[in-house]
Amino acid sequence: MRIFGKWLGRILLALVLAAVVIGLWKREEITRLMAVNSLFSEEKIVANFSNMGSAFLSTAVSRGNGPTSALDYGPEAVLPEEIEPWIIERDVTALVVMKDGKIVYENYFKGTGPEDLRISWSMAKSYLSALVGILIAEGKIASLDDPVTKYAPALQGSAYDGASLRNVLHMASGVVFDEDYLDQSSDINRMGRVLAMGGKMDDFTTALRGTFAPPGRQWQYVSIDTHVVGMVVRGATGRPIAELLSEKVIVPLGLEYEPYYLTDGVGTAFVLGGLNMTTRDYARFGQMYLQGGKWQGQQIVPSDWVAASTAPSAPTAKGDIKYGYQWWIPEDGVPGEYMARGIYGQYIYIDTERGVVIATNAADRNFRRDGVSQQNIDRFRQIAQSL
Repeated sequence: MRIFGKWLGRILLALVLAAVVIGLWKREEITRLMAVNSLFSEEKIVANFSNMGSAFLSTAVSRGNGPTSALDYGPEAVLPEEIEPWIIERDVTALVVMKDGKIVYENYFKGTGPEDLRISWSMAKSYLSALVGILIAEGKIASLDDPVTKYAPALQGSAYDGASLRNVLHMASGVVFDEDYLDQSSDINRMGRVLAMGGKMDDFTTALRGTFAPPGRQWQYVSIDTHVVGMVVRGATGRPIAELLSEKVIVPLGLEYEPYYLTDGVGTAFVLGGLNMTTRDYARFGQMYLQGGKWQGQQIVPSDWVAASTAPSAPTAKGDIKYGYQWWIPEDGVPGEYMARGIYGQYIYIDTERGVVIATNAADRNFRRDGVSQQNIDRFRQIAQSL
């Protein structure tokens, strides 16, 4: 009996030591996985959204060594009375309003500040769209109607075989992808775990096989389409997205703080939602778009691409919100009214006719409730109309 007890003790000790070794070896992956599981918890979400780089792999998007481009302040605006309760109800953490190129309102909430680098979520898609427009003008990408496999041959045999760049920009690939953020077994959450555990986003994407419609036939918002856009951009240039975005967009804009992308385990930028920057710097990007892609005398994004990408050209169903090339257009929107939009209340809203840009970040855990998206648009319009 004593011999058995000794052996049992040794086995238990060996198991404990093995667990310790594995824990140390996989410490970073385990930490990131735990961060994913608590990312949207009520007590952590605000801090998490301003500190994503502390829990996930990331890469800097260099702002260069140039001076910060000036953002002048105009007369401070008095916002409509409905805005204050909306800020509270929607858990807004930052709100920057620009009118005719000048900041007329700026405020930060829930213990956050102007220097916070805030997660873009799907607003990042609109930045990638800008990069596509630049590369088309440079001839690096020949046509929106090129098959994605021309630039990303690893997609041959996948669900994306046969889809064009236009299809994926439109979110009309026809690829099956479950985007339910509340279902832990959904594709979007499986993808998040790949990111957290240091896997390869390209491998995750090329393994997709299911389709529900021929490419270009039906609009359905699936974020993985944007990763395919990123694969096309990388294939067309042979360069990382962070490096390209820095050179083509971020450096010319003269941002105040250096942004960063979350990345997978091999350094591939999480282009569909992993960009982090200050709210003022999001506003700079919006102001550049309002000005037809021009910033301080330099044409950063071709003006014809600004117009084309923000027009409602995707095959959305009647009555639905409209979509362009990775930009949202309100269903009843007027020409020149469009948005970059991310989950949990991230927006860059642009009203070209009124010369208004609104950049806002939030930690709204109820963002998917019926009527919330329209409420946000209504509040942006109230602000724009009041200036």
